[in-house]
Parts: sequence; structure tokens; C-alpha cells
Amino acid sequence: MVFVATAITALVLNSGESTRMIGPMARHIEAGHEFINATQGSLRPPPRELRNEFVATPPMEGLRADLTSALQTALANRGVTGRAQVTQAPGERQPVAALQLEDGRWMLFPFPEAPPPPTELFLAIGSWLTLVVIGVVAVALIMARRVTRPFAILEGAIASVGPDGVLPHTPEVGSGEARQTAASLNRLSDRVRAAMESRMRLVAAAGHDLRTPMTRMRLRAEFLNEEERAAWLNDLDELEAIADSAIRLVREEGAGDDAVPIELDAMVRECIGELREAGLPVEAGALVPAQVVAGPLAIKRALRNLLTNAATHGGGGEAALTTEGEYVRLTITDSGPGIPEAMLDQVFEPFFRANPGRTQTVKGAGLGLAIAKEIVERFGGTIRIRNRSGGGLEQVVTLRLA
Repeated sequence: MVFVATAITALVLNSGESTRMIGPMARHIEAGHEFINATQGSLRPPPRELRNEFVATPPMEGLRADLTSALQTALANRGVTGRAQVTQAPGERQPVAALQLEDGRWMLFPFPEAPPPPTELFLAIGSWLTLVVIGVVAVALIMARRVTRPFAILEGAIASVGPDGVLPHTPEVGSGEARQTAASLNRLSDRVRAAMESRMRLVAAAGHDLRTPMTRMRLRAEFLNEEERAAWLNDLDELEAIADSAIRLVREEGAGDDAVPIELDAMVRECIGELREAGLPVEAGALVPAQVVAGPLAIKRALRNLLTNAATHGGGGEAALTTEGEYVRLTITDSGPGIPEAMLDQVFEPFFRANPGRTQTVKGAGLGLAIAKEIVERFGGTIRIRNRSGGGLEQVVTLRLA
């Protein structure tokens, strides 16, 4: 808008140059007419500026009706009688004014060009425009920052959400809108944290309280016959595994940071050795040396869960370690039936089982993958599961190198 207004101003200043010269032209013609009348018959030559051309017939080509009318009006206001006209032949740069004298001759006056605006005017307009633009830009930047600050706070809060899904506390500083946004985020964070803690307390309490009735049931099972007692004890073992897994999941979600440098390849070998001693079919593939920062007990629990999953449900697993840039990748493959593609998105949900009917043959609570995912993401890693093209399942854990 400022630039458009300035352009219009410049256009107005440079338009109508001929019209603006009607007044000076009328004064010039009046002075010439008075001098001619005063020196009629005198031998004294006229001044240089009044040595105009006299013709018997005025030029008629290119008559400027607008300037002619304006000039006649201006001369009439000054008391100059006689016909006047303004013409501008094609190709000529300047119009020519003509005034008919009392003797019938026409005196020609070159129509002067309007003087251009002074240089100081352009400097003043340029300075004014610069100041206005600077001021508008400064105000626009301040207002834009004020308006977009809440969005920046929201973006920063979303980016800083931890693996536990809780928003960190946002400082309530800045403009009114920024403080209101930060306060709303903090209230949301408090509610989410309270809900998470309440859920964890509920699950932990339920898992803990299950132990007492299960102990009583074990005692009562001792009075049953051998065949019924074995079935009861198997069911109680499964209930106890579910309770223990639930408590471990809650502990992992609420665990603090206990990260230290760990030799991941050595830990993988250790887990494989322990599982092989327990009779599970797991093998070690190519394991490159790699060090990560994580909690030793937690990351070992995650590895055991993933390897056990491959050994029990995949008919045997093989672990391999590779590095790529700043990351180390643990790949655990098996030769089992895999998981239906439609159910792959649910594998990390608590108590998930791809085949519920196998609960009678394979013990477990369905929390192993959920616990492993919670641990891996707590230390900045990722875990994904996919079916292999040749059959079987592939579990991939990616962690940042120390």
C-alpha cells in the first residue's frame, strides 16, 4: 500500500505539466502584449525574451482544445483581449501559443516545458518511504512473533514428549498469549502424568494383590488328586506369570534414567548363552563390537524377551549385530509361521497373542514385546517387527552408538 501510494503521488507530480504552465504562459503573453502596445511605432527593439515571431496566419495543425480553452480563460482574467490558441504539430515536442494582435497579426509564443520536480523532493520521498517501510516491517515482525509464539511453544512441547508420553513442564514466560499457551500445556501435562501414575498404581496393585489368593489356591491344590493338582498348578503358574509381567511392565514405565555405556555385543552373547542353557534354540550370528548407553538390567531384559519370543514362537532364533553410521542394529530372525500382516500393528500391545489357542502349549502373559518396546524407546531406540519374505519373523532393534 505504501509503494502504491508513493507511485500514485509520483504520477500526479509528473502529470498535467502543460496545464500547470497555463498561468506562467498567460503572464508571459500579457507582458508581451503590453510591451507591443506600449511601443507601437517605436524604433526601440523589444527585449530578447520578447522577440517573438509574428505571422499572418496562425498554425492550425494539431490544435490543443484543452490548453486553448484554459489559456483563453487565464488571459480573460488578466484583461487581455484577442483570440488565443495553442497548437502542437505531430512530432513536435512543445506546444506553441498564439495571440492575435489588434493589427490582425498573430504573435507566437513557445510553450515552455514544465520544470521537473526538484531533486530534494525525490530525496524526501525516498527517505519518507524508507522510514515508513522500516517502521511497518518492524511492527509486522513484532506482531508476527507475538502471534506465532504460541505455535512455536506447541511445536516445542510436542517435540519434547518423552517415551512415557508425558509433556515436560513449559516455562510460563513471554507475552500473554504465550503464557496462556504454556499454562494450558502444563495443566495438560499434569493431568496426563496423573493418569499415567494412576494406571501404573492400579496395575501394580492388582498384580500384587493377586499373589495372596494365588498362594491360598496353591495350598488348596495340595489336597486334590494328582491329575487335578497338575492342571491347577499349571493355571496358577500362568496367572503368576501374568501378574509378574504386569508388575515388570509398570516398573519399566516408571523407571528412572540409569543409562551407562554397555558393550551390546557382549550382552547379546551372554543372553544367548543363558537361553541355550535353559534349552531354548537360539544362535549368535555376526556380532560386530558396539557400545550403547542404556540401563544394563533393563536392556538385558528386553533382549531376553525378544530372543525368547523368537525361540518359543519361531522355532529357533538367530541374532546379528550391524552398525550403520551413528546407529547399531540388532536383527533377530526366526523360521516360524510369522504374524498375519493385519495384526503386525498390534504386536506391541499388552497381552497380545497372534494365536490365542497356543496359550495352552506356550506359557507367557503376552507382555514380553510390550516390555521390550518400553525399554528400547526409553533409551532413545526403536523396535519394529516384520515378516520375512522367505518365512519367519524379523525383529529389528536400533540404538544410537555411544
